[in-house]
Amino acid sequence: MNDALADTLLELLAKDEATRAKLVESGELFDGYHPEMAAVHLANAARLAEIIETWGWPGETLVGKRAANAAWIILQHAIGSPELMRRCLPLLTEAAARGDVPPEQSAYLHDRICAFEGRPQRYGTQFDWDEEGKLSPGPLEDEERVDAFRAGVGLGPLQERLTAIRKEAEGDGAGPPDDLETYKREKHAWAVSIGWR
Repeated sequence: MNDALADTLLELLAKDEATRAKLVESGELFDGYHPEMAAVHLANAARLAEIIETWGWPGETLVGKRAANAAWIILQHAIGSPELMRRCLPLLTEAAARGDVPPEQSAYLHDRICAFEGRPQRYGTQFDWDEEGKLSPGPLEDEERVDAFRAGVGLGPLQERLTAIRKEAEGDGAGPPDDLETYKREKHAWAVSIGWR
């Protein structure tokens, strides 16, 4: 195991979490994609890209369970780096196939890429505000089979996750946008500007 690399990944995640906590406390986190949070995500993504160039995907064998999970979270948050996320999907899928990361990690990444590209997701892991002002799963590839897809990667039923994520958002003080149509337009424009669409 590479302890120095594990420490680096844990430090990057700690910076992400500290910035998020500060912005949650100030109430700024949920007013669009905050520039300070975006800067941390971009810096962490750049460092993760360097690590991958040298070591490949930093799975549990290389860095241990905690640091491998940190790498996955850093990648999930690398939304301003679409090419990195796309490039890492096969790496993460291969790592899951050999048991070096939990299979749900590649499922989450798959869905996140689909959501940002404006395509339906398979596993129902990505949520957004709906017309009723509630967090709901984004469009699904197959609503009838979503729980089977989820079970196949070790995830529980979608309804259970929906209940949990709504509770988490409420605890963080997150609420629906004041103007849903403007929110959707701005989100789409951002996705285009970053290269997701």
